[in-house]
Amino acid sequence: MPTIAIFYGIRIMMYFYDSGKHNLPHIHVEYQDDEAVFSIEDANIISGNLPRKQKRLVQAWIELHQESLIIDWNLAISGQEPLKIEPLR
Repeated sequence: MPTIAIFYGIRIMMYFYDSGKHNLPHIHVEYQDDEAVFSIEDANIISGNLPRKQKRLVQAWIELHQESLIIDWNLAISGQEPLKIEPLR
């Protein structure tokens, strides 16, 4: 599973061919022992949980990079390597 960004201890990933389970564009996020899946379209959590601060950081990052995330999503579901996206600084 390719990592597309890492910032403040938060790891953002996309699976290849991952359009079945959640059936909408999404990213997988890990922070310490927590995991969550976020919708790219509205930045809401689809499943899992993150601490509130990290959740807000991920949501802000999604809003900043929504267009790039959709491009990466289309690459990943077709089996291609998604591109790295600039982390929050």
